[in-house]
Amino acid sequence: MTTGELVCPAGTPAALRTAVDAGADSIYCGFQNATNARNFPGLNFTPKELGEAVQYAHARSAKVLLALNSYPPAGKVALWREAADLGAALDVDAYIVADMGVARYIAETQPDRRLHLSVQAAAASPDAICYYVREFGVKRVVLPRILTIPEIREIKAEIPCEIETFIFGNHGLMVEGRCSLTNYATGLSTNMDGVCSPAHLVEYAKDDAGNLSTRLGPFTIDRFGPQESAGYPTICKGRYCNAAQPKGYYAFEEPISLNLSKLLPDLMDAGVTAFKIEGRQRSRAYVKKVVAAFREAVDDIRAGRAPKLADLAALTEGQKQTEGAFKTKKWR
Repeated sequence: MTTGELVCPAGTPAALRTAVDAGADSIYCGFQNATNARNFPGLNFTPKELGEAVQYAHARSAKVLLALNSYPPAGKVALWREAADLGAALDVDAYIVADMGVARYIAETQPDRRLHLSVQAAAASPDAICYYVREFGVKRVVLPRILTIPEIREIKAEIPCEIETFIFGNHGLMVEGRCSLTNYATGLSTNMDGVCSPAHLVEYAKDDAGNLSTRLGPFTIDRFGPQESAGYPTICKGRYCNAAQPKGYYAFEEPISLNLSKLLPDLMDAGVTAFKIEGRQRSRAYVKKVVAAFREAVDDIRAGRAPKLADLAALTEGQKQTEGAFKTKKWR
């Protein structure tokens, strides 16, 4: 497979068509249920919509990757198996999986269909990755966003499958597939229910001074001044107060987006097969601009030209960008 495959998000059929038209090689999406890790109202695909989307993508030489990247609760695997069977009937090109049971089911019932290991599996060592390749026939691993490029190069030398890395979007520093913050606050799990900060439990309240407070369930997780922009509230990016810092501080991570546009040549040289853009919850305008920008950059690198790097700061979280751990472990 050609190095530099562009893997792009689609939270809706319209976003999928936009990604394809903007130059995506592959598009990842999910059904409207708990089988994917972005299970939000108004997002994702019905079976009919996904079937039409696959046809649209295939007619334009693009692939569709079905995200089945959440974990079935004990005794409730039927939904994930049904989703896998339906994906095959609709002719998706690959599954993105995290749970070993889901991987086993697909490997046994659809041995010719590609399996990609989700970042939700948190496989960051050659031993872990080789296990998934050996036991389930995984063809590609999506690496967690905690590795430097030299570390990626070392891993590539020891594994028999493709590597996919995130290059733009959510920084995602919480331990992939293991975060329980939302479950603690709301009783709903990112990993099993597919919802981080479920929308029906999010509340906004403005006081007389114009300050905006955001709450998730019973917890206030941030307060914004009149001149501050309020993003979608997640516990990991909230500000919290204590006696030493009464004005609030970021206890886990601050709102900032990953942007590895300047590191694309180094990632290719390290053996990365595919570049992943995050943002299934984002707008069609976001998808169009980000996909088009990286399409041009990847094509320039392949042709031996210096890539033109579009200014994407306006589309980042908090209007701040980072190269994160990919360049150095000291990203804060």
